[in-house]
Amino acid sequence: MTVPKTQPRIDGTGLIELDPYLEPYADALRSRYQRYQSALARIARLAGSLNAFSRGHEYFGFNRGWHEDRKGIWYREWAPGADALFLIGDFNHWDRYAAPLTRDKNGVWSIFLPDTQAGPWLVHGQEVKVHVHGALGPLDRVPAWIRRVVYDPSTHNASGQYWHPPKPYEWQHPTPRIAGGIRVYEAHVGMATEAERIGTFTEFADNILPRIADAGYNTVQLMAIQEHPYYASFGYHVSSFFAVSSRFGTPEDFKRLVDIAHRHGLLVLLDLVHSHAVKNVHDGLNFFDGTGHQYFHAGPRGQHPAWDSMLFDYDKDEVLRFLLSNVRFWLDEYHVDGFRFDGVTSMMYRDHGLERGFHSYDDYLRSDNVDAQAVTYLQLANQVAHDANPHAITIAEDVSGMVGIARPLDEGGLGFDYRLAMGIPDYWIKILKEKRDEEWPMGELFSVLTNRRQGEKHVAYAESHDQALVGDKTIAFRLMDADMYWLMSKGCPGNMIIERGIALHKMIRLITFALGGEGYLNFMGNEFGHPEWIDFPREGNNFSYQYARRQWSLVDDPALRYRDLDAFDREMQNLDEKYNLLAEPLIELIQVHEDHKMLVFRRGAMVFIFNFHPHHSQSGYRFGVPEPANYRLVLNTDEFWFGGHGLVNTGQVYPRQTIPADGRNQSVQIYIPCRTAQILMPV
Repeated sequence: MTVPKTQPRIDGTGLIELDPYLEPYADALRSRYQRYQSALARIARLAGSLNAFSRGHEYFGFNRGWHEDRKGIWYREWAPGADALFLIGDFNHWDRYAAPLTRDKNGVWSIFLPDTQAGPWLVHGQEVKVHVHGALGPLDRVPAWIRRVVYDPSTHNASGQYWHPPKPYEWQHPTPRIAGGIRVYEAHVGMATEAERIGTFTEFADNILPRIADAGYNTVQLMAIQEHPYYASFGYHVSSFFAVSSRFGTPEDFKRLVDIAHRHGLLVLLDLVHSHAVKNVHDGLNFFDGTGHQYFHAGPRGQHPAWDSMLFDYDKDEVLRFLLSNVRFWLDEYHVDGFRFDGVTSMMYRDHGLERGFHSYDDYLRSDNVDAQAVTYLQLANQVAHDANPHAITIAEDVSGMVGIARPLDEGGLGFDYRLAMGIPDYWIKILKEKRDEEWPMGELFSVLTNRRQGEKHVAYAESHDQALVGDKTIAFRLMDADMYWLMSKGCPGNMIIERGIALHKMIRLITFALGGEGYLNFMGNEFGHPEWIDFPREGNNFSYQYARRQWSLVDDPALRYRDLDAFDREMQNLDEKYNLLAEPLIELIQVHEDHKMLVFRRGAMVFIFNFHPHHSQSGYRFGVPEPANYRLVLNTDEFWFGGHGLVNTGQVYPRQTIPADGRNQSVQIYIPCRTAQILMPV
């Protein structure tokens, strides 16, 4: 439940005001806050302020500037373990020794390319690399701070591209402001086209953003934007952190996408990967200066055992500068509105949270397993994001439930605005796999959906891209399986598997939306029950794009039942738009009946009634209501246009009865068919 911000304690123990059970951990909270304050002080000594420190992209990499009285281009690179660096590229015909860099005492190498009478030596669009001499021998590398990377179509070798358009992009639309909760549409640009190929930023902006806005979402969360060499990694093995993935288009194309999203009233969140990096040497950061411990931890601690990737050393000043500047860069350069930080659990624990549970506050605050430097980095990253844009939204992908992760920094929290409620989709998988419909536990369901730390906002979801990947199953596919391929036509005779699947698909999403958090997330296509998993082109599928796309024609066809699921999802989103449901802090259980599979609760003024029973409808079902008023039906999962049977009149009004029930002085009686849900509002 959402609560007001506490009065901060100056020592970082303000979280105790929300949770008195943290009192025995005051020293641990104090230490966490002191580490954060110490990092701020260290940064101030280095750069003057966190603001200046997080502008590393204005110094490192390629930037226009002056040297003495000459204008030109500076190129700077941090490579303390290297013996020599040389800038190579189209501008000097790839002569590996014509443009040597000089090293300063801090291991920063630089070269200045003065403008000539004919103009700059290095011009927009030219390809560049840096030739590094180090412990691995001489290697051509993609510059670490490069803003665009291109690949040779025949060799697939990567090169940096100097990106400085003569005419900068002109932004047209202001950033929208949303009230209440975020309704997030998680999307992947490349697989957003129906054609069996990689989609583009332009296609997404022109064809998909209008769909998202029309569907009632107010936020789009984009995956795989940072450059990554392997398409099938889903964007999670990043090689160039400041570069927009060139397979989707140019930086200007991405700016236009963000601009058009803002025109449609959509916020844009970036799926930001700072938890690890690709192991690649030629097109990544690994062994950049020839050592194995420049950006990453040395030895086994620098390698993720499950992800086959490299792990940042968050205790190094230049690593902090690189990553914090990356946060600032995407906000400033591309006008994105915030981030979903990937892999936060992996960052915060030395064992990455693999195959373990979190059972007590000791696991968060008194355990040697906690990576204190990573926690401090996340605090700094949130400070940078919110300093750069006070309206920025940050979301933590954390399964552990770290204490204070979504509370303000001055309370001793980590500063995120939301935490992903990752236990909810896991619970739905467990229920669908292990329980018959007659065994679904109503009380446990309510408890799981409302089990979150007080005062910390959560983004709820029934499924995301994780559940759609090949090897797993979406909820729609778990419910309807192969029948979806043949029996989703409205002209088909009734089929019990399809009827059950459509009914439960709506109910699962609605109860998650209603109870699970202060925000909501959906992966593209899942709102209408997209029938196929996601499988990116790879050797194992003959590099096919058949399952790395979205079949929008299914939902656009009025003869198919996918459209009914889509219509319901629109109305569900409208509940928040119209009644500000997700921002409502009051959630209260009214009635639970395990035998009848009935669950009645309120959120704010709304009363939700769920009948999960597979075949027992309820006639004259009585329950207590909060207000002494008549109640009107505002949403019914069984409406005809939602693929239901229309057994209850649209807009039905249930009169108040002065018969006590459920501890209240008034009640109503309703008819609610099996496998349906209704939402009532007092009138």
